Amino acid sequence: MKAGRMRFRGPLHALSDADRAQLLGRAPATDDMVRTTSEAIIDVVRRDGDAALISLAREYDKVRLKSLEVPRDAWRDALRSLDPSLRAAMERAAANIRAVHAAAVPQRVETAPEPGVIVGRRPDPLQRVGVYAPGGRAAYPSSVLMGVIPARVAGVAEVIICAPPTSKGQPEPATLAAAELSGADRVFAVGGAGAIAAMAYGTASIPRVDRIVGPGNAYVAQAKLLVSNVVGIDSPAGPSELLIVADDSADPAHLAAEMLAQAEHDPEAVVAFVGTDETLGANVVDAIEKLLPVQERRTIIERAFAERGAILTVPSLREAVAFANLFAPEHLLLATRDADALLGDIRSAGTVFVGETSSVTFGDYITGANHVLPTGGLARSYSGLSTADFVRWTTYQRVDRDAAARLAQDVAVFAEAEHLPAHAAAARAWRHSA
Repeated sequence: MKAGRMRFRGPLHALSDADRAQLLGRAPATDDMVRTTSEAIIDVVRRDGDAALISLAREYDKVRLKSLEVPRDAWRDALRSLDPSLRAAMERAAANIRAVHAAAVPQRVETAPEPGVIVGRRPDPLQRVGVYAPGGRAAYPSSVLMGVIPARVAGVAEVIICAPPTSKGQPEPATLAAAELSGADRVFAVGGAGAIAAMAYGTASIPRVDRIVGPGNAYVAQAKLLVSNVVGIDSPAGPSELLIVADDSADPAHLAAEMLAQAEHDPEAVVAFVGTDETLGANVVDAIEKLLPVQERRTIIERAFAERGAILTVPSLREAVAFANLFAPEHLLLATRDADALLGDIRSAGTVFVGETSSVTFGDYITGANHVLPTGGLARSYSGLSTADFVRWTTYQRVDRDAAARLAQDVAVFAEAEHLPAHAAAARAWRHSA
């Protein structure tokens, strides 16, 4: 396949209504097989607990587990055995993630709307959180850091990790090393929808958690949605997404590299370019053509381009920004002369990379911003993972005697208008208390 045969190409206004709808309405339809399988796995884990997880590992991971929990010594050994350059990179990433998230820890607030009335909101850290670390096509120790460290910064009492086992019966060594670096409490060699069910409902070995975070495949994403009525989740997530907004100041080779990087995640990844210059768009395609043959994950990249790849042009940056807000991408790269001037108009993106030098790969790993982000257009409603995801808010109210007397009559009037006479009587009991 040639990069020029991307699914969508040409002026944005020339796209058919059907193509435009497909590009914008990219939230994946629920696959009946994925849903049915996930439901069945959740049901069997709820019923049979650890025995079901061991059976699922034998069926899906082709491994006979001796134990679901991975001993702490294995984490430490993994960290000690880690390539020194990778360890240094992971330690740098961990430090940056910690610094960025510590600057955004939710704080208690109190207001006094009128004398004698105090209303406060207090962030209480969750007691126990579960972090899912994907396996399969690749191991993602970066996702361990992105999930565990913000939870720790927010004050969560216990953080557990579930990750699929390799043929050796444990998660990938890099995942275990990340667990040790990030300060997790426990690690379990459990993957897929079974891991989500175990964390949502609890088993003899795996404790029930208050929230589940972290990316995963279609079965993991479906399972998270299915258990969201009993446990908090971060956000519904799907394949990786990138939208580039560019003008003629951008280097096509850099833009091509960014598109290849995100397309290699998944054959269903969404990778789009919207530029103000037709020549730049053509040059990006040429650059992709030159780089594509040497890509190790070429087959995945080609499928992503064929299904969801886009090289589009618009008359102005204003129209590009308007499209970006409709598209609501997971990652948005502003590769323009004055990217800062556009930033204030962006309202729907998981995270924004301001300027061509702000490579999306830096945010994937090491800037300290979180890479667990909403996809499928859900950046209109959801935000990226942060310390706010690891607290729940307790609202409290304090009304003194004088204020109670002043509030009583208006509250009674409200209550009677809603045909709640006992409410009115309870309020009026304080009318003469001052």
